[in-house]
Amino acid sequence: AAIGGVTTMMRMFRLNGSYKDSLQKHLSASQNSHYIDYTLHASIFDNSQIDEMNYCKENKIISFKIYMNLGGDVGHVYMEMNPGEQKLISAEVNVTNELVEKIVKKAALLDCPVLVHAEDYQECACGMKTQKEKNHDGLNAWSESRSPNFEAKAIQTICEYGRKYNCQIYFVHIGSKLALEKIKEEKQKGTKIFVETCPHYLTLSHESQTGYLAKVMPPIRTKNDIQSVWTAIQNNEIDTIGTDHVANQLKLKLGGDDVWSALAGFPGIGTSLPILLSEGINKNKINLNQLVNLTSTNASKIFGLSSKGHLAIGYDADIAMIDLKKEAKVSPELFGGFSDYLVYDGWNLKGWPIKTIVRGTVVAENFEVIGKPGYGNIVPRELS
Repeated sequence: AAIGGVTTMMRMFRLNGSYKDSLQKHLSASQNSHYIDYTLHASIFDNSQIDEMNYCKENKIISFKIYMNLGGDVGHVYMEMNPGEQKLISAEVNVTNELVEKIVKKAALLDCPVLVHAEDYQECACGMKTQKEKNHDGLNAWSESRSPNFEAKAIQTICEYGRKYNCQIYFVHIGSKLALEKIKEEKQKGTKIFVETCPHYLTLSHESQTGYLAKVMPPIRTKNDIQSVWTAIQNNEIDTIGTDHVANQLKLKLGGDDVWSALAGFPGIGTSLPILLSEGINKNKINLNQLVNLTSTNASKIFGLSSKGHLAIGYDADIAMIDLKKEAKVSPELFGGFSDYLVYDGWNLKGWPIKTIVRGTVVAENFEVIGKPGYGNIVPRELS
């Protein structure tokens, strides 16, 4: 992350069971591991965790994730690893619409936003069953199994709850034309909505030569969808660009010999800024002011990071210095992280961060981490 110009990361915290039992242990372990600043969203999977949303807010976790894609036959999820362990914790969850409504209601009472993975899990389960029965494989089959229509259905459902309880909805990783159109429609009904996309929805289609490595939820779509996302950015219909970073390794990622056994998600936090500089700035699709808003200022405001998002007196001196003419080839070794593969491996990118500064201290320079683990702090958050 530091090598890629990231100064603050927002981790998606997923715990199996009670946050009261586990949260402090995880926070203590995090104090000694981060090179950059960080904060947390809490994922909510059951009624007992809904009851603990107050506890999360008391501990400055003031945003909550809803996975509408998880339930029934597609309810498998990996949870946060226990501190000191390298073993993923597997679980089965069932995020029904009844549970979703309860989470939205509680978040509204706490005056906190909900982050939403918008795919209807029942439709996805049927779509995957159909594609498997036809012996279809590849990224196109994966996209067909999780149609944009299933995104639109989930968007409509959550927005109805959002209006009912006056809750702020933040849609994560939106990448299809239909989803964007549906969100625009729901905004016109008065729903409080923010929209995030990711670099892979701006650069990759199911025709890309990435193989199963680019399996992700929601799937990457068509070249037409890519253009629609760029257009939405240019029309100020997208508020932020996230990464949906999943730090896994190739052996676990591939799983077997077809797209159905491959793990969804891939690492992307290190390549995010270089991709946006190369494919966005240097190809005149966005300007630097837009990039700053999409990757820093807007997210800081939405999620209450009051010391972040601006270069001004009273704010943290967080700076990514860039060289728009610098060219380099992407490789896992360049970033030196946990993951041993990247979907952009071999891409020649023009435009790179050359120095990363967190609270006035240089933590990375010219593809080398020079900061110390534990320097990164958890960022206090308070919604206005």
